[in-house]
Amino acid sequence: MSVASIDVPRWTGPLPTRDEVAKMIDHSLLRPELTPADIQAGLLIAREHNVASVCVRPADVAAVVSGGVLHGTTVAIGTVVAFPHGSSTTATKVFETAELVAQGAEEIDMVIDIGRLRAGDTAFTRDEIAAVVQAAAGRPVKVIFENTYLTQQEKVAGYQAAEAAGAAFVKTSTGFAAGGATAADIALMRQTVSAAVQVKAAGGVRTLDALLELNRLGATRFGATATATILDDLEERRRTSTI
Repeated sequence: MSVASIDVPRWTGPLPTRDEVAKMIDHSLLRPELTPADIQAGLLIAREHNVASVCVRPADVAAVVSGGVLHGTTVAIGTVVAFPHGSSTTATKVFETAELVAQGAEEIDMVIDIGRLRAGDTAFTRDEIAAVVQAAAGRPVKVIFENTYLTQQEKVAGYQAAEAAGAAFVKTSTGFAAGGATAADIALMRQTVSAAVQVKAAGGVRTLDALLELNRLGATRFGATATATILDDLEERRRTSTI
């Protein structure tokens, strides 16, 4: 399922540098139909633009680490756990995390058990996230909530549980559900968690304007497939800007 692009007005404020924006982007390589050649092409994009990380499918981690395309760069190798539905058992999520870390994954984006949070079992949500955080052995864990399925109260409870469990980020969505990141959710996330927890937007962040507006609201990392388009647009605007 393709999530609609976030529709925001054209950004009129000061423009950050290309490097500043690049280091906000997790270049996403998660679509199920991607071939090894597609993954290789995506890694070259990530290397060229020196993004914060690539986020690859679990089955691709070992090959990405051993392939060496990102060696000598500051681009981290990230992956996902229980993606995209979050329906694995806690033990499975812990095993998957530990296996991927052993293979060289440097960042973990995990999907919560959405139904358990909707049922009000925030203790389960907290404890499951904590177990994954422990298995990640110091690697940043970004907790995906799939906000489109949650009420305001459920969102707040989930974000608080993630912080209590030691998560590094709260994240809006997988990009594979009916809805993705929204300005309202980014603002709520930033208001709910302390400065110790960062906010990641994913799902529909396909333009520079969307990225800059959500960054203004508090998001510091963005899952994106339109990395080159976003950064090329920034470069053109900086070239012609009078601000």
